[in-house]
Amino acid sequence: MKNSKTPSLEAIRPSFGSSLKVSKYESASNNLVPNWHFHPEMEIVYVNGGSGKRHIGNHISYYSDGDLIFIGAHLPHFGFTDRLTGNKSEVVIQVKEDFLGTDFFNVPEMQSIKQLFVRGKQGIAFHDTTKKVVGPRLEELEQLDTYTRLLEFLNILKLLADAEDYTLLNVEQVVLESKPQDTERLDTIYCFVSKEFKRTISLSEIAQLVNMTAPAFSRYFKKKTNKTFTQFVNEYRLVHASKLLMEEQRSITDICFECGFNNFSHFSKKFKAYTGKSPSEYRNELKKVYA
Repeated sequence: MKNSKTPSLEAIRPSFGSSLKVSKYESASNNLVPNWHFHPEMEIVYVNGGSGKRHIGNHISYYSDGDLIFIGAHLPHFGFTDRLTGNKSEVVIQVKEDFLGTDFFNVPEMQSIKQLFVRGKQGIAFHDTTKKVVGPRLEELEQLDTYTRLLEFLNILKLLADAEDYTLLNVEQVVLESKPQDTERLDTIYCFVSKEFKRTISLSEIAQLVNMTAPAFSRYFKKKTNKTFTQFVNEYRLVHASKLLMEEQRSITDICFECGFNNFSHFSKKFKAYTGKSPSEYRNELKKVYA
């Protein structure tokens, strides 16, 4: 029985008779419990509608009205949480960088796609224009015969490579720690925070969870994530607050305490520093967009 606390390397088998693995989930499906993992395959995720959180490399954010993400080979990610909140379906494409041979993407005609693979190692979120064009085509891949599917996938990669409406999720490439114990330890930390972030988590508590002293844990976490543990937890709380501000009509004060902050002014200050807007400005702008 697989333990969700020991993900390390995820083995992926392509669809029968194809170099691509194409998975489609309906909104009623039960997805796997998110865990911190990586794989040598690149991954494209299209969420048709809905909202949720994403944790890719050292980046945590909230998405609304669906999502289109390109995750490069070996880029660790936690899987999407709340990924089936109000969405219609989800498509996941997984494929190795050399799925057409080691030299195919070295020819001049393929240079833009090769650069896409490089950018993908930072994680890419595509915005509305590309999402609306590419999303439906990804949903149709499963229905195509293997040859037509391969040609269409190359067309999709070209569209993504030429797109201009995207955000790189990590400032630089995330260096993968190949030691299994590091992957397991980070997964334990991330899983714990995702469940317990609404309350105070002391440094000594989280350090004890992974069998470290508090000072050693602080040094370890900063080295692996380029963030302090407090900063990471607060970012997780702020992303959850963004989600609640979008999806629920509760007061901002209630949302502040629901997300684990015990001081409203501190919450407002952190939220503005993280998003560039106050919580009320953030909510009002979303109302205008989705009115």
